[in-house]
Amino acid sequence: MKYSFSKISKYKNKCIIGLLLNLCIPLFSQEIRNSQSNNSPFLVILGTLQDGGSPHIGCKKNCCNQKDPSKKVVSIGVVDPTDNKKFLFEASPDIVDQIKTLDEVAGNTSSKTIDGIFLTHAHIGHYSGLMYLGKEAWNAHSIPIFAMPKMKNFLEKNGPWSQLISLNNIKLLEIQNRQTKVISKNINVTPYTVPHRDEFSETIGYKIKGVKKSALFIPDIDKWSKWDLDIKEMIKEVDYAFIDGTFFGVAELNNRNMAEIPHPLISESIELFKALDEKEKNKIWFIHLNHSNPALDKNSAEHKLILEKGFHITEFGQLFPL
Repeated sequence: MKYSFSKISKYKNKCIIGLLLNLCIPLFSQEIRNSQSNNSPFLVILGTLQDGGSPHIGCKKNCCNQKDPSKKVVSIGVVDPTDNKKFLFEASPDIVDQIKTLDEVAGNTSSKTIDGIFLTHAHIGHYSGLMYLGKEAWNAHSIPIFAMPKMKNFLEKNGPWSQLISLNNIKLLEIQNRQTKVISKNINVTPYTVPHRDEFSETIGYKIKGVKKSALFIPDIDKWSKWDLDIKEMIKEVDYAFIDGTFFGVAELNNRNMAEIPHPLISESIELFKALDEKEKNKIWFIHLNHSNPALDKNSAEHKLILEKGFHITEFGQLFPL
C-alpha cells in the first residue's frame, strides 16, 4: 500500500523528491502507474508535521539541528485529472511550496493554480497560510475556501482574514457536518466534526472518496475515546486513514503540560488498534507529527516499532490512488 515519492507524466523519468533533496527513490508502484494512465484521481502528501514545523521555534534539541526541505506542516492535495481539478486540504504556513508541489504533481491538470482549499480548524498550522492569498503576495481572485460555520464566521469577523474576503481574494463556501459535497466528477468530500480545543472554530476531519478508493484525514483530535464515532469502524470504511500522530508518548515534552495539548498518543493508538487484522492496520498512516516525535527518525526504536506493528508513517510526496 505504500507508494514512493513520485511524479505524474511530465516527471515520469524523474524523481520529484530528488529535485528537492538531491536524492532519488524508485518511482511508481504498478498501481500508481495504472492510475496515472487511466487519469484516475489521486491524493498526495504535502506535509506531515504539527503546526510549528521543524526546525521548531525555540527548540535547541537535536531534533531541530538541521532543516529538512521535505519536513513541511501538515497538508494533503487531491487531484482529479479527468475533471482538470486540484484541491488543497489545509492552508499551512508552507502553503507556497505545497501549492507549487501540487501543481507540479498534477502536471497539466488545470490552468488554475488551485481549485479550492478545505480547512479543518483555526489553529495556526491549518489556516494561517491563507495570508499568502492576499494583496501582499498572490492577490488571488475568489479562491474557494471550504469551511464549517464557526470557521467561516471566524474568518469573516477577524482581520486580516476579513480583508481577504472584502478584497475578493477568497470566496467562503460553508460546509456542514456529515454532509457530502461533490467537488469534481470523480471526487466527493464529507466533513466530520471531531473533539479538539475549539477556541475559535469547530474542528473537523474529512472522508475523501474517489472512483475506486477513499481516505480518512483526521490530523487533529483530542482523544479517540471522546469522539461520538468509532474510529475503528471508520477505518474499515476507507482504504487509507491519515490520522493524528502528534506525539508518540507522554515523556516527549518536558516543558509543556501534555494535558493542555491532548492528542491520541501513537503508543495509545497502537494499543487501541492492536486487535485489528493486518488489512485494517495496513490502512493506518500517522500524520501531523510534532518536531519532538521520535517516530520522525527512521533509525529510532519508535519508528521501527510502528512499522513492525503493521502501521505506517506518512512522508512528503507519497501518492495514493483514489
